[in-house]
Amino acid sequence: MGIQESNQGDTNGMRLARSGFLGVVWFAAMCGLCGPETARGDLQWHSPKKEFVRLRLVALAWNHPRSSFFGNEEVFIAEKELTKDESQLVKLVYNFLPYQPRLSDEGLNYLTIHELRAFKDPECDETVAHLLTAEVGDWRGPQSQLHYATDAPVLNLARRKSRLPCYVTSADDYAKPLDESPSEPVK
Repeated sequence: MGIQESNQGDTNGMRLARSGFLGVVWFAAMCGLCGPETARGDLQWHSPKKEFVRLRLVALAWNHPRSSFFGNEEVFIAEKELTKDESQLVKLVYNFLPYQPRLSDEGLNYLTIHELRAFKDPECDETVAHLLTAEVGDWRGPQSQLHYATDAPVLNLARRKSRLPCYVTSADDYAKPLDESPSEPVK
């Protein structure tokens, strides 16, 4: 009886090993046939389309204390060049990281044209009056003072009731400054 039990144990062990091996082969075949499952989620946002813009800085509206840990930003009133003889006032939000230069480091000079890529963000459009005053809970602080660029025309704030189109850019999308004499400035 001892030998017969021993043979039966060996047979059961072989069956178990064979079924385990066949299970692994079956699993590998199914994985190979089915392939990896890919996620098919629909993104609810699209990256904004950036456009190439040429502009002159008219005034620095907001310049926050520089953070060494988080992203920083400067907010400008600028003239976007539409054609060689026509321009439009816009709000420019310039984002930069702690190790990147500020746009104002290039100097606030109205004669300098800045070439950059930016996207239009209608959610940050605002009037000059709203840009210069803070609201409760606003990150800007109590009040802004415009720091005009050298040789920039002074803005007639009483005439500026319409919202300025807002363009957002970053240090990565900044191309270069060019010195040119301006055509007719926007007033």
